[in-house]
Amino acid sequence: MSRIGKNPINIPEGVTLEIAKKVVRINSSKGNMKVNIYPEIKVSQKDNQIIVERSSDRRQVRAMHGTMRQLIASAVTGLSDGFTKELELIGVGYQAIMQGSRLVLKLGYSHDIIFEPPEDIIITANKNNITVAGYDKQLVGAVSAKIRSFRKPEPYKGKGIRYKGEYVRRKQGKTVGGVG
Repeated sequence: MSRIGKNPINIPEGVTLEIAKKVVRINSSKGNMKVNIYPEIKVSQKDNQIIVERSSDRRQVRAMHGTMRQLIASAVTGLSDGFTKELELIGVGYQAIMQGSRLVLKLGYSHDIIFEPPEDIIITANKNNITVAGYDKQLVGAVSAKIRSFRKPEPYKGKGIRYKGEYVRRKQGKTVGGVG
């Protein structure tokens, strides 16, 4: 039995669940999400919990058991609490500002980078910190990775955009060798 798949998912207040044939729809005041279920996985609701069970012990079904449970759990958590990722800008003159709903990044290039976030994502920025928030865990991670890709942290001086608390391994620069 999958250690993750056998754990029940608690449904918090304000979140409603609708289980159709092979689709689970989760609704709350923040929005709604749907999770397509693998054909041999059974999802049921008992009291205030969601139970995910598998029909056989085939390798593929065992692999999808924990995955389906975690996708549903992420949707429930996102619609009740939400997800956030924090990024920090390190470098002289690097800064991020919001202009309306657009994120404007000054990253040492000859031009500013203007990023238009997707509809369900909320971005806040103040000089050297950017916070990406939303209810879809995958979308929050993808937007954060896209922003980070504009100027990845480099290993010599450590300048760039990095996740809050991310460790960047530093390299030693060139050394001047003696002659002869």
